Amino acid sequence: MEAKKRMPAANNGGGAVTVDQDASDEHGEDGTELGAIRVHNSVIAAIARLAALKVPGVVEMSGSFADGLASMVGKSSFDRGIKVDMEDQKVNLDLHIVIAFGVRIPQVAWRIQNDVRKAIEDMTGKKIGLINVIVQGVKLPEPARV
Repeated sequence: MEAKKRMPAANNGGGAVTVDQDASDEHGEDGTELGAIRVHNSVIAAIARLAALKVPGVVEMSGSFADGLASMVGKSSFDRGIKVDMEDQKVNLDLHIVIAFGVRIPQVAWRIQNDVRKAIEDMTGKKIGLINVIVQGVKLPEPARV
């Protein structure tokens, strides 16, 4: 049975509100006298997804068969094609992408790594370990319709 942590949620209404979070899917800071800050894996995946999709030449994120099944039962599309792991206080990512035909794959992959690293570090303060870019497909341009 998985252990659940109860942590206080932000509440502007005044009453006590708690939110159950799966401790294995969140990355926390040691905290201060005000409390701890935890960033869930799905938030890190969403940041990575948005940063990767902004890179010219990236058409879409490509999920695995398991991601397809998970989307049928309610898994968010924001972490489709992205795996987030924590190792030695660093975040490691696997990004599965589909690129546009004709782009230089090494240049696109390098830009994805840099842009995703910067976005996650800027928004979360987390240190990034590895960002593995796995090109799973190439998309041909759509034929022009007259």
